[in-house]
Amino acid sequence: MTYELMASVYDHLMEDAPYDEWVAFTNAILERADAPMKRIVDLGCGTGIITTKLANAGYELIGVDVSPDMLSQAHHRAEHNNVNVQWLCQDLRHLEGIKEMDVAISYCDVMNYITTEEDLLTVFQNAADALRRDGLFIFDVHSLYHVEHHCINQTFADVTDTSAYIWFCMEGESRGEMYHDLTFFTKVSDTYKKFTELHHQRTFPIERYKYLLNQAGFEFCNLYGDFSLKEETVTEETERLFIIARKKAGN
Repeated sequence: MTYELMASVYDHLMEDAPYDEWVAFTNAILERADAPMKRIVDLGCGTGIITTKLANAGYELIGVDVSPDMLSQAHHRAEHNNVNVQWLCQDLRHLEGIKEMDVAISYCDVMNYITTEEDLLTVFQNAADALRRDGLFIFDVHSLYHVEHHCINQTFADVTDTSAYIWFCMEGESRGEMYHDLTFFTKVSDTYKKFTELHHQRTFPIERYKYLLNQAGFEFCNLYGDFSLKEETVTEETERLFIIARKKAGN
């Protein structure tokens, strides 16, 4: 899945996403850091909305995504906002050429697209390699509760003057695994173009993320829920989990 056709309608699909909350959450975490955190790599940056917002806030950004179509839109967004971002087209499982970053972020469920523990460990190791000693890794994932109660076996749809989509979410074989079967209709001149995509996601229990982070050279720091920065806010009904880890000294 590379978002090749979806790139043109992705921002419409995500127009209600709380991008400003992701940016505010990142700012708040970095303001608490013991040392200045200025250089950020955004892993799975998509069309670059969060990346550009953080660059506008004064951070130095590298945006990484596997889709050239997504990065093309991200590049135009950065130009329109008069910010300088380095864009790299890479698969997070084969990340290279990025070193000594202060922070790695990965939002909007990107880590849920890493569906095996083997690949997840590789991505965590690559994130560690991209960071300086004591650098921070901040990412979010769907909770198991959200997947099981709000996603699997559900249907979502939306219609506007220029596009429409039907979205079936199907349960996978493993707990926390799901497949998204999406059908889009996009207006081109006086006709509508149809295309489909199948997305595969999986979320794991928190203890597995902690274990794999440790194996990759990270020290687990904090767990937050649903954009809250208060301690002990994660409950059984938390929908989005934010995990913060620090690269261990000597790694």
